[in-house]
Amino acid sequence: MMRKVLMVWGGWEGHEPRQCVDIFAPFLKEQGYEVRIENTLDVYTEEEYMKTVSLIVPVWTGGQLSNEQEKGLLEAVSSGVGIAGWHGGMGDSFRDRTKYQFMVGGQWVAHPGGIIPYTVNILDHDDPVVAGLSDFEMNSEQYYMHVDPGNKVLATTTLSGEHCSWIEGCVMPAVWKRRYGEGRVFYSSVGHVAADFEVDEARIIVQRGMLWASR
Repeated sequence: MMRKVLMVWGGWEGHEPRQCVDIFAPFLKEQGYEVRIENTLDVYTEEEYMKTVSLIVPVWTGGQLSNEQEKGLLEAVSSGVGIAGWHGGMGDSFRDRTKYQFMVGGQWVAHPGGIIPYTVNILDHDDPVVAGLSDFEMNSEQYYMHVDPGNKVLATTTLSGEHCSWIEGCVMPAVWKRRYGEGRVFYSSVGHVAADFEVDEARIIVQRGMLWASR
């Protein structure tokens, strides 16, 4: 039986949610998944369908999540459905929903300097999500986040302090994985717009993270 992936895109258009879905949906299909793409959060309330999903890929910055939508999403993940996402599409969503943020393991709060050059440093070279990859350069938004200390951090980025002097030298988690109930949770802060995934490492980390999270 073919495993199912649900990709849900929307919210703030500046993060190019649909264009990013179009990058990763073909990869998932190549891996043998049946991919369903939705532009509504109401899909999270389809209780019977949500039980059948192997992986959820949320690509939805900001926005509002209703009580019913949040309940459906969090119950699915806690029951064993994997979830994997990147940047604001997962880490800056539903800012008033602390239960959702508890599941993600972090929340965006700033990107000092806006679009800037920065380095992503691979931390755990033995983990299959980042194994064989070297540190890499991005020219994009470098996320400063409030982060759960329970995350298993796979990569970090160091803030220069050029734009906010008081955070100079701060080592910020950039890629992590964690559990939420029985579900696997993967997150990468890299990927402001679709063109960011032309950087091989940024794209490969998300691809591997999705496969790791999937049940």
